[in-house]
Amino acid sequence: MFYDVRFIRTKSLTISLENGRVEKVKCDESCGKVFRVLKNGFWGIYTTSKDVPNDVGVRMAEENAKLRGNAKISEVRVKEGEFYLKPKINPEDVPIEEKIELMRDLEGWMKDDFIVSTKVVYFENSKLSEYEDSCGVEVRYEVPRIGIMVQAVGKGKTLQFYSKRLFKPAGFEVLSDEVLKMAEDVRDVLRNLVNAKSPPSGKMNVIVDSSLGGVFIHEAFGHAVEADHVLQGSSVLADKIGSKVANECVNVYDDPTLREFGFYPFDDEGVKAERKAIIENGILKSFLHSRETSAILDGNPGNARAQGLDFPLVRMSNTFIDEGDFSFDELLEEVKEGVYLIGSRGGETNPATGYFQFNAQFGYVIRNGEIKEMIRDVSLSGNTLEVLKDIRIGRGLKFDPGFCGKNGQLVPVSDGSPPALIRALVGGA
Repeated sequence: MFYDVRFIRTKSLTISLENGRVEKVKCDESCGKVFRVLKNGFWGIYTTSKDVPNDVGVRMAEENAKLRGNAKISEVRVKEGEFYLKPKINPEDVPIEEKIELMRDLEGWMKDDFIVSTKVVYFENSKLSEYEDSCGVEVRYEVPRIGIMVQAVGKGKTLQFYSKRLFKPAGFEVLSDEVLKMAEDVRDVLRNLVNAKSPPSGKMNVIVDSSLGGVFIHEAFGHAVEADHVLQGSSVLADKIGSKVANECVNVYDDPTLREFGFYPFDDEGVKAERKAIIENGILKSFLHSRETSAILDGNPGNARAQGLDFPLVRMSNTFIDEGDFSFDELLEEVKEGVYLIGSRGGETNPATGYFQFNAQFGYVIRNGEIKEMIRDVSLSGNTLEVLKDIRIGRGLKFDPGFCGKNGQLVPVSDGSPPALIRALVGGA
């Protein structure tokens, strides 16, 4: 019989400022334990907010392992470890009035005659995690996270929305002049976007910026390499380990050790974080695994993540396309006629078929290899493997942070890419 125990304590603060008014200040602090028992191939779980002794909690979880199954779990190489990310400026030491003052400054940078509404959201979070299991694994870590999001709606020929965000595993020190530049950028983009033209339509050459390229590799490809999707028969990549799935210039990695928003030192099954090669030189190298899926598919665990005390699922961390050889100007020369798309407003993907559809925040027409007029309400769609087969990758890797949802759970992630040239279907959103 295998068992493990997780103790989680979280503290968080969220402040929302809308159109000059503080609409919400929310403070939360919670702690609890979750016990898992794997017996006769079946999981039993017991969760509590009380300080239950481990032997009692394990016994309660064992009582819930009533059926038989075929689950098994892999061993872990590193048995012990601890990590504490110490911020330079602890957000808890910064008065709430100073945080709101910063938010008002950001709102002030976004204001203009054509701006009809603004919103600034600030959050901070700290998570302490302690893990131990019946194999002798004992790890502990604490990571603070901080973030700020600015958004505005502008009105011209059309009503348009634009937002930017900065989320990091760090302290208050990261909220520097960069966040003021974000607010200024939101205002300046909206000034042109409200009067931008509708996009052209059809299959064409497209340069995607780092943000949209990162969303593509996370949503359209990354979910298809999560091993639970593979085992469920819902991945287009299920039988392609060792096969060429992309242009030989393509290298894709998932790396929780990077100090981006998806950072973690250990996953929620006590596995030490490490960089994983997903694609190298166009060849599919590995899936992302929990200890359970790695035991079934003979992979490396380390990507089991949970929101709070929920059951850990196979999740991405910081997933990115590595840099290529093209400068941005060289990509423009390759395009000749097409579009340059920037940012993402979400979309849909199907990891079982490889088809995707995203909405860009805005873009530009490319004519004769030069960037021309701005376009709005743009959609991008295609097949993931077809896109990766013909992709050309630029230089200048950047990451975009966010929260990824799966089975009702949200975890912090980042996705990244350099600018890249693809061929896909463009239309109006």
